[in-house]
This record gives sequence, structure tokens and C-alpha cells, in this order.
Amino acid sequence: MQNWYHIFPRNTGLSSYIWIIFCVLPFYFIFRSSSTFEIILGICLLLLFFTSYRLSFITKGWFVYLWVSIDMVINIVMTLLLGYVYFSLFLAFFIGNVQKKAGFITLYIIHLVTTAAAITLGFIFKTDIFFSQLPFIVISLIGVILLPFNMYNRIKREQLEDQLEDANKRISKLMVIEERQRIARDLHDTLGQKLSLIGLKSDLAGKLVIANPESAKNEINDIRQTARTALKEVREMVSDMRGVKLKDEIIHIKQILDAAEIELQVEGNPNLSHTPLLVENVVSMCLKEAITNVVKHSSASTCQVLIKQSPNELFIEVKDDGIGLVEGNGKGHGLQGIRERLEFLNGSLEIQSIDGTTLKIKVPNAIQQPK
Repeated sequence: MQNWYHIFPRNTGLSSYIWIIFCVLPFYFIFRSSSTFEIILGICLLLLFFTSYRLSFITKGWFVYLWVSIDMVINIVMTLLLGYVYFSLFLAFFIGNVQKKAGFITLYIIHLVTTAAAITLGFIFKTDIFFSQLPFIVISLIGVILLPFNMYNRIKREQLEDQLEDANKRISKLMVIEERQRIARDLHDTLGQKLSLIGLKSDLAGKLVIANPESAKNEINDIRQTARTALKEVREMVSDMRGVKLKDEIIHIKQILDAAEIELQVEGNPNLSHTPLLVENVVSMCLKEAITNVVKHSSASTCQVLIKQSPNELFIEVKDDGIGLVEGNGKGHGLQGIRERLEFLNGSLEIQSIDGTTLKIKVPNAIQQPK
């Protein structure tokens, strides 16, 4: 359900100004009535409709169906008495917000049947009024038929997207926890054993330094060698943590594109031979960001990744067959982050939006200090 203040429906394909017109328009039909009784009755029905319409959003259980039933009755009375049929659109929107399938179908059928019956009787007893607004009545009837299903499916999709986003967040948290546990295990296996060994040998060397200086000297040499080995293993472990290989990133983006039902075509060798580890790490992050943009914004069915290596330069091209992208709009699509990373390496980013979007990344293999 929407919040109580959503009197003007959102995400229905119609401007909020149109909904305001639908709210103001009843006064025209009311004050055009000839009798004072009809004017007073029309205003009372109008106030009652919006009161019950608001309450239908903030109540739960069977009260929801009570307020919707009152709105349906008011809609029929306004249609037959004053020729005003546009409250049916408000009801169609609300029915689309009912996510219980049985309740949705029941309200949809009742609303469709009562609205169609009221319009039919209106054409019989108020022929001139209804024929004068025939195009708008037809549009309203089409809205009563289609709008509930449109809103129902849209809300379902938004709920699924929210659930998917929550699942991705939980997966990310689990990945962080798993990475921390892996780091803890690696540190324990790398440093724990060797530090224990260094402690034992230090105690032994302290005991032998007077009784057997030669043996104490050997123990100290063992301590030095063990410390060097431990330092080397720590450096290798840190290097593995910091470095992201392009070939590994290709596997990762393939999984992402497969999940988004986008075909990945890779041309070139992702095993880089002339590229420093820092450059490969940054380029891998840029490639990941580019693929993320393809999944989120392109609506593409195919994504092509071209990798070209030379002794002096690394060239990567990411091309999709989606809706295209104007370079001026790239600020909101993560392209600014790619540019900033590439500027650090004296690299460049070129964007083309012809038959989809093409990103061309060029990075020199020699890292120079920018002027």
C-alpha cells in the first residue's frame, strides 16, 4: 500500500496535473446542476469520496475493502447523477495497489462491471451529457481495464527489484565476512607458526648464549631466516590482495552478464604480458564499472569486449547493442570514476553512442608522473 498522502497517484504514466484536473473537474459537473439539493449532495459525495479514498490507504484488513466499496458506490452515484465518471480512474489506481491476488481480482471485476453498467445507464438516461464527453469516457473505461494490471505488475516488479537489491547487499556483506576470515586464516597460517617458532628459538638462544655460544649463534641465524621468510610471505599475500588480474575480472563480468541475460563476446588475450600489475589492477576496475553500466542502463542483449596489447599500450573496447548513451550524460553512470582512474595512469577514455554504446580505454604501459 502507498502512504496516506498519495492522493495523487504516482508512476501511472499520467502527469500529476491531470490528476489535479480530475479532482477539480467534479465541481464543474456539480455546479452545473439545476437544483440546490444536487449541488449539496454532489459536494458531500466529493468530500466523502476523498476521505474514504485516503482512509483506504492507511487502514488494513477488511476496512480497506469497506472504504473501497464506499468509493465504488460514490463513483456510481456521481456517474448516474452528475455524469462524472473520472473517479473510476482513482479506484483503478488503488485496486492496482492491492497485492493480494484474490482481493485484487475481486475488486477489479466488481469495479469494471459497476463502472461499465453505470456508463451504459448514463448513455440511456443522460444521453446528451455522455455523448458530449464520449472520447474521455472511452479513455476512462480503457484506464479501468488496463491501469490496475499495470500498477499491480509494476509494484510486483519493484518489490522483486528491492528483494534482489537486498539479496545483493547481503551477498556483499557475506563476501566481506568471508574475505576477512580468509585473511585471518592466511595471517594465522603465515605468521602464527613462524612467530611461535621465533619465540621458541629466541628462548633457546637465550639459554645457550653462555653454555654453548656456537649453538646460540646457529639459533639466531635460524631466527633471522625465519623472520625473512615470514616477511616474504606477508608481502606476497598483500600483493595478491591488492592485485586484480584481468583474466579473473573477465570471469567475474561473464557471471554478471549471464545473470542479466546479456551475451558476452571476448576477443583478445586477457593474460597481459607487457602490463604492470598496477595498470592491470586499475584497468580491471574500469572494466568492471563499464560492465556495470551496461547491465544497469543499456538494455542490451550483447556485449563485446576487445583486448589489444602492444609493448607500449593496452587497449580495451567495451561495446553493447543497447539504447546508447550521450557522453554529456555520463556523469551519472559511473564514467567519471573511470576517467579519474585512467587519469592517474595517463590513460584516456573515449565514448561513442552509435548503434549502442562503445567505450574505448587506452592506457600506456609505462607509468609516468603527470605534469
